[in-house]
Amino acid sequence: MDPVLNPFAPGAGTPPPELAGRKELLETVRVAIARVRRGLPAKSLMLVGLRGVGKTVLLDRMRDDAEAAGVHTLRIEAPEGRSLPAMLAPQLRQVLIKLSRQEQVKEAARRGLRALAGFAKGLKLKYEDIEVGLDLDPEPGLADNGDLEQDLLALLEEAGLAAKAAGSALIMFIDELQYVNEDQLAALITAMHRCAQRQVPIMLVGAGLPQLRGQMGNAKSYAERLFDFPSVGPLAIDDARQAIQKPIEHQGATIEPLAVDSIVQQTQGYPYFLQEWGKHAWETAPVSPIRVDDVINATQSATAALDESFFRVRFDRLTPAEKKYLRAMAALGPGPHRSGDIADFLERKVTALAPMRSQLIRKGMVWSPNHGDTAFTVPLFDEFMKRIMPGDDWRGAV
Repeated sequence: MDPVLNPFAPGAGTPPPELAGRKELLETVRVAIARVRRGLPAKSLMLVGLRGVGKTVLLDRMRDDAEAAGVHTLRIEAPEGRSLPAMLAPQLRQVLIKLSRQEQVKEAARRGLRALAGFAKGLKLKYEDIEVGLDLDPEPGLADNGDLEQDLLALLEEAGLAAKAAGSALIMFIDELQYVNEDQLAALITAMHRCAQRQVPIMLVGAGLPQLRGQMGNAKSYAERLFDFPSVGPLAIDDARQAIQKPIEHQGATIEPLAVDSIVQQTQGYPYFLQEWGKHAWETAPVSPIRVDDVINATQSATAALDESFFRVRFDRLTPAEKKYLRAMAALGPGPHRSGDIADFLERKVTALAPMRSQLIRKGMVWSPNHGDTAFTVPLFDEFMKRIMPGDDWRGAV
């Protein structure tokens, strides 16, 4: 099999050759954006799911579709340790500058830029990481109070009104929202709520780990009524098969049904893992069709590639004590597990391990499906932990 023609290229946020099983969700977002643009009510959406299910890919596809429909967008990723104002300000500036080039929108966009100047000036002392070019002087009293909740509302309202003047809407796509601090998340929720009440054509499509639902509910109690939280999970069996078969057939090759079934079973339908197994099965097979034996032979290299990239990059962020905690979880199985069971396995008290569990949640390594439960945010991470920390030598005082 020619490696140049290999259709699979697994990577962080890399679009798959076949985006299978997501048409309904893409259509839901398309309809919501179209309604917002027309001034009709529509909920913003938060895509929630584990690592490797394709949330980032979906956000990018949704943004491409929105821009193709003539809607103005911004796209940011929320890394740990950076403030929401610092991430939003430069992106909003780009949108407003683009809008200001349209004669019928110029004045509304310039007012938005003045609001941005006031926003950056008012919050600079509190959020020192704000760095944004200021194209106009601030307007006194416009988004310059130094209060994030009030100023963000004023800024987003002006940006949305500028988009409305252009006969469009402003859609914000924000990835990794679980890393935004609670007070900043609360300000964003409040701003979106007020914009919806005032029928400003602005919408938020976010993505994050499963704990994002709880975080938003804690930040503002009405978040569950303001947003929809569609779950993005592993693909259904038929969709997973399609994600493997179609790209191979598009390259003029074929794969045996039993070989497809083997890949789907081993990957459990998780999109990133499907891409990894597809890539290595293609490279392992000498000729078309790809057979079951080729998939079996590819399993070792696919697993090694995951261990050295997808899994290892997360493992290396852990302290020794955190590694032992996750290894204990792995020993108990895929999960979720009761916090008490993990503590019993480590011969520690739940209260003694609670700070570590909280830190692992903040790092995005685990989440709590229900009160007192703990689960991995990374699929198949339990098997990786057993491979990277084999035997019983890891056991000891945490």
